[in-house]
Amino acid sequence: MATTILAAPEELRITPRDRRFGRSASTPRLWHGGRVEATAIYNALSTTFPAGEAFFVESVRAFRDGAPPRLAQEIKAFTTQEAIHSREHDAFNRRAADAGYDLTTLEVRVNQRLALTRGRPPIVSLAATMALEHFTAILAHELLADPRHLDGADREAADLWRWHACEEIEHKGVAYDTWLNATKGWTRWKRWSLKARIMLIITEHFVLDRTRGALELMRQDGVTGARAWTSLLAYLWVRPGMFRKIAGAWAGFFLPGFHPWNVDDRGLLAAYDGSAPAPSGVKKVRGAA
Repeated sequence: MATTILAAPEELRITPRDRRFGRSASTPRLWHGGRVEATAIYNALSTTFPAGEAFFVESVRAFRDGAPPRLAQEIKAFTTQEAIHSREHDAFNRRAADAGYDLTTLEVRVNQRLALTRGRPPIVSLAATMALEHFTAILAHELLADPRHLDGADREAADLWRWHACEEIEHKGVAYDTWLNATKGWTRWKRWSLKARIMLIITEHFVLDRTRGALELMRQDGVTGARAWTSLLAYLWVRPGMFRKIAGAWAGFFLPGFHPWNVDDRGLLAAYDGSAPAPSGVKKVRGAA
């Protein structure tokens, strides 16, 4: 049986930063440097967060009872951060709607996906949360590590995304450690088999749904057909290539001994908080079984 749990670095403290963004002025329709495809993919991602992060909180909190004291405290801080993220992205989405976007189709799709998962046992919801939290963590790492991803963006919108990315990195081990604790009586094979199957399903849905959502928003800006596909795929996979750049980190999820804190990217948090210069690399640390 696999019983060892490796939590986040001992000195890490998950600290909710209760900030508000974009309340003083409207957000430009094409807030991401006037680029239709860049604005569309970030808006499509934001549309998932209010309902999605409420689901994360629900899924992790279901396993808080009986968790070790430190993990229980981390779950509490995680839920606080996620609740604030939901609030801020709900406000961001309202500003997108005020700018003329109809987000209804995207929101309906998110709720349909979540309803399917909620119909399964709670451990499946936790596994889905763990997989999605890995996605948000590696996207957050790339966004903070490479300033080109937010080049030309509206300042308030960019601040929102950097803040969110910082906190996603900070709590990236919580859902995984909750999973390890909840499945501590399972064999390694049973644990790996379920998490791998869930991640493959999540990946298909994540990539297809975000792509379709972005294309729908681009359509609302009059960009359709081959032009829309070409510009969006080039943005995601070529330059700056966010999806291409996270591919290796995504694959790491399937390796024996994976843990989100195998990559110690606290330097990105320090740089965000202004207490250290931006790091030139990341430090590898020993991971969980």
